[in-house]
Amino acid sequence: MQVLLKTILTSLLVLVGSVSLAQIPPTQYSQKIAYITGGVGKEETIAILAEAKQWPLLLELSQLVDGRGVWIFGANIKITNTQKQVVFDAKADGPYMLVNLDAGDYFIAASYEGAEQKRAIAIKAGSPQKISIFWK
Repeated sequence: MQVLLKTILTSLLVLVGSVSLAQIPPTQYSQKIAYITGGVGKEETIAILAEAKQWPLLLELSQLVDGRGVWIFGANIKITNTQKQVVFDAKADGPYMLVNLDAGDYFIAASYEGAEQKRAIAIKAGSPQKISIFWK
């Protein structure tokens, strides 16, 4: 019984220790909207994807290079509401961006190396979503 208890406790300590190593980038703000951007490196990617369940919007940014998709950083993300007011404007520091938008309808304009991608999105309370934006 004690061996089983020690094994369980050791496993929990290893699990907690590995979670604490995965550091999420700091929360930033654009127009009073919180966001996190990054995903450079395996640990940071794991941390952001785990955190994504708590955020209304996860953006995933990639580009086609030599016939295969690669993650990018440096894309400019601008989000407007239905009244065409800019509510968010920030640069992605990695292939992932978590954005804490209120429920509602929005338009995303993402630009990277002179090319722009546009998406209409509807954020629903309690329903996180992932939007993949891909440049060719």
